[in-house]
Amino acid sequence: MHLHSLTFDCADPPALAAFWAGVTRYDVEVSEPWLAILGGDGSVGPRLMFIKVDEPKVAKNRMHLDLGTSDLGVEVARVLDLGATLIGDRQEYGITWSTFADPEGNEFCIGLHPQP
Repeated sequence: MHLHSLTFDCADPPALAAFWAGVTRYDVEVSEPWLAILGGDGSVGPRLMFIKVDEPKVAKNRMHLDLGTSDLGVEVARVLDLGATLIGDRQEYGITWSTFADPEGNEFCIGLHPQP
């Protein structure tokens, strides 16, 4: 068994896929009835899928994406320009984190830590 994808239930799959493609710099792959984005060669991390649902998000995510960077200021500005909303900043587990909501309210974090 392997991790195939992380799936977002959402109201507007094309818009949310475009947002996350901008955040991750992944390419958009259209596969009806859902959209997926993945790394340029298909091998970078799991794919993210976006499936249309009628119900709105009503509570805090029980699972969210943690993204890492060596330049938190640059990435905070970049995701805000893409349409994210800053929820807050914190120091936790020895890492500086910024927490955001995507355009449909799904939380995600960006932490200051370079790739290994």
